[in-house]
Amino acid sequence: QVQLVESGGRLVQVGGSLRLSCEASGRIFGNYAMGWFRQAPGRERRFVAAISTGGGVTQYTDSVKGRFIISRVNSKNTVYLQMSNLNPDDTGVYFCAAVSAPPNVVRVSRGDYVDWGQGTQVTVSS
Repeated sequence: QVQLVESGGRLVQVGGSLRLSCEASGRIFGNYAMGWFRQAPGRERRFVAAISTGGGVTQYTDSVKGRFIISRVNSKNTVYLQMSNLNPDDTGVYFCAAVSAPPNVVRVSRGDYVDWGQGTQVTVSS
């Protein structure tokens, strides 16, 4: 089991930027593919971005392509989500998730992930 702790969420203005972090502990971080999901009020948790164990493969939901960047530093057991040009539709609780995976594989389905953090709130205000 991997323990995940997200941080970095806050209130931000439309057009602003934010970087979320997710620190992992408990297992060898480099063996885990990572993902970011978000959940808006009253809606289901949805895929945002994913990254392979080594960081060489990434995938994004269409609405964030060109605005968000997922990255990881395995020596720091941390995955990041750099978000720019934020809009109110980006508001929600952001969760990171982990799943053991082979190299160069990303997972985009919520059900593929085993371990989850508690989430961090991002609010984009106009």
